[in-house]
Amino acid sequence: MTKLSAVRVRQWLSEWDRVEFDPRQRRRKPAPEFYVTSVDASLLRRLSGIYRRSTEEGVSRSEDLGIQRRHEEDRSKEIREFVRYGYPWAELPRNKQRQDDYADLRKPGWLPGAVVVNILRPEDERLGERVAKQDLVTVTPSNGTVEIALPSGAGNKAWRPTKVAPVEVIDGQHRLWAFEPGTFEGTFEIPVVAFVGLDLSWQAYLFWTINIRPKKINRSLAFDLYPLLRTEDWLDRFEGHSIYRETRAQELTEMLWSTPESPWHHRINMLGEPGRGGVSQAAWIRALTASFVKQWEGRGTRVGGLFGAPIGKHKLVLPWSRIQQGAFLVFLWHSIREAIGERRPSWLASVSRVGAKTTDRAAGDAGIHAEHSLLGTDQGIRAVLQVANDLCWVAAAELELFDWASDGEDASRDVSVHFNSLGNQPVAGFLTEFASRLVEYDWRTAATPDLSDDERVAKLAFRGSGGYRELRRQVLRHLASGGGSVAASAARVMRILKYA
Repeated sequence: MTKLSAVRVRQWLSEWDRVEFDPRQRRRKPAPEFYVTSVDASLLRRLSGIYRRSTEEGVSRSEDLGIQRRHEEDRSKEIREFVRYGYPWAELPRNKQRQDDYADLRKPGWLPGAVVVNILRPEDERLGERVAKQDLVTVTPSNGTVEIALPSGAGNKAWRPTKVAPVEVIDGQHRLWAFEPGTFEGTFEIPVVAFVGLDLSWQAYLFWTINIRPKKINRSLAFDLYPLLRTEDWLDRFEGHSIYRETRAQELTEMLWSTPESPWHHRINMLGEPGRGGVSQAAWIRALTASFVKQWEGRGTRVGGLFGAPIGKHKLVLPWSRIQQGAFLVFLWHSIREAIGERRPSWLASVSRVGAKTTDRAAGDAGIHAEHSLLGTDQGIRAVLQVANDLCWVAAAELELFDWASDGEDASRDVSVHFNSLGNQPVAGFLTEFASRLVEYDWRTAATPDLSDDERVAKLAFRGSGGYRELRRQVLRHLASGGGSVAASAARVMRILKYA
């Protein structure tokens, strides 16, 4: 059995006893101490290895660390090159690395910063499973210091955890994953700060304090790096959380505006210029923060935002990158445009001059952007985003949304690549069905010339702040009236929202 010597670090102020601890919110009271030690990097990687996760209930994940963060292979590769060759040699082009003239640029690739981990206790569960008894890591006092005992056989390079890995990485996973088996010769230990039994919410908080608060990095990047941050009510009360959500909503709006496959390509009023026409960027941001990027732990909130709220039995968050999120929205609106062009709904002739020979794409664009189309208004956009979010959120497991993985954060920064990838996922058929049913709803505005008096009065109900809720309710009712998976999901949402 491998044993490590560690130093106990006590940190607990009397004021902290006034903190509200709540196990139901993943915030049970933490231990008043943590431990500092050093561990062979390859050994720690094995201890923090891939969890074996069940897909029996439709909740499947990518194989990297993903309870809280997603792994970016490119970042680990960069670190691996730095460790081997140091800076600046690791960043030289390959042809220069092969030249002796640059050999003097090689340096040691030290990693003096500590990796922060959490040691799971016997009673801790991850996705309904616990660490196997023989795989547990134990911490005991020993001669004035602390002894950390690793599982028997963990020193063997072939060792792997039976079920759940006994250690989970809070901060430093990309450094750790740089140490692939057999990559380096020699000894490379890394400093480790180890907590024991630290609840998930405190892990999110700790990551934030390490990476976000002191460094002032891109707040939207934090949204990707640590999905658990998106749902924390402690952060929701701080100004930063709204900034996370608003920044992400702005990025998604820009993707809808800049992606050629999007019906909103160069059709969003990004600067809010008077007289230019089109829905403003600000309106899009408000619509997204009220739908896909909305908060979860708020009073009266029953359906969370697909890009931020915990989903399903295990309350996990989709580990999608910002590019995947943008591609999803582009695919959604692309499907709506296609459905309008193919189905030519009865309301289309009232809002635009679409002839029989008009191409499907042109007809679809007209159906969205025509002067009297509700789809091209603030109210219509919010209704579409809210309802699409609602349906996908309740059906996430059935739609296998967790299975759509990229090769790492922004592995491809091209939204179009992920747009095409999404077309091969189960959710693509669901969105196509959703769009086909959605366009059958009457999307004429109250100002449409050929409305009857009764129709105009009904459309006027969508004006004002209460109109958002009413339009969302009517669209859900329309979708639930049909058949198929979309209707079933719409009916489920209506029950949750108490619209039924």
